[in-house]
Amino acid sequence: MADNYLEKHYEDYLKRKAAWEKSRKHSIVPKHGTSPERPDDEAL
Repeated sequence: MADNYLEKHYEDYLKRKAAWEKSRKHSIVPKHGTSPERPDDEAL
């Protein structure tokens, strides 16, 4: 299990993390409290 096993997996992890962060960076995140399924009057 030598042959840079851990290093290879860590490099793969960093690549996946960078791709995830890049895709998240360009996505639209709804603002807090603007849920469409929540009624305006919570007494209902």
